[in-house]
Amino acid sequence: MIQAFEFSPFSENTYVIADDATGEAVIIDPGCYDQAEKEALGRFVDSHNLTVKYLLLTHAHLDHVFGVAYVKRKFGVDAYLHELDRVIYNDVPTRCALYGLRGYEPAEIDKYLKEGDQFTFGTTTLDVVFVPGHAPGHVAFINHKDRYVIGGDVLFKGSVGRTDLPYCNHADLVNSIRTQFYTLPDDYVVYAGHMASTTIGQEKRTNPFVQGASTQER
Repeated sequence: MIQAFEFSPFSENTYVIADDATGEAVIIDPGCYDQAEKEALGRFVDSHNLTVKYLLLTHAHLDHVFGVAYVKRKFGVDAYLHELDRVIYNDVPTRCALYGLRGYEPAEIDKYLKEGDQFTFGTTTLDVVFVPGHAPGHVAFINHKDRYVIGGDVLFKGSVGRTDLPYCNHADLVNSIRTQFYTLPDDYVVYAGHMASTTIGQEKRTNPFVQGASTQER
């Protein structure tokens, strides 16, 4: 089961992935900003009797980490992030102040992940791939058995992650898409950090940015 929640003023997608056989689950990119959003996430997990095993972050931009402290506290799990995104994570309080966003609760990152790591919960396994560009330590999580990608802010439906923020790199983003995403079979579904899901094949055929034309970045 994959359940998406659209949270915060940034319309960020938070994902709960649950193993149907065991009820074990992971939460990826908890962008729940206010108390109502946090409680909505908690109610879903509780109502489905899920056991959260991991809190995984594709990257550390503020809209993807608003709820880290809440998830850690409620479910008693460790937070995982790529080490190269630590500088972005440490800057979240400053970014929140710049946007006039109040109430962010800092929380520790417990463990670093890296390309090649695997996270198994029940009979489900997510493989970690390194996809820098939108953020220096950006990763994606791939389930090869069920043929999907939790891609964060790398590849969107008809668009790509923005690269005008600190520590972004446009060339790295394009390379990540072409070498890590576009090498997957066309039927793999991409669950992105914003907007609707898409497929690898759809984006290979129509995404104007990766084909070299201009595009609107998010």
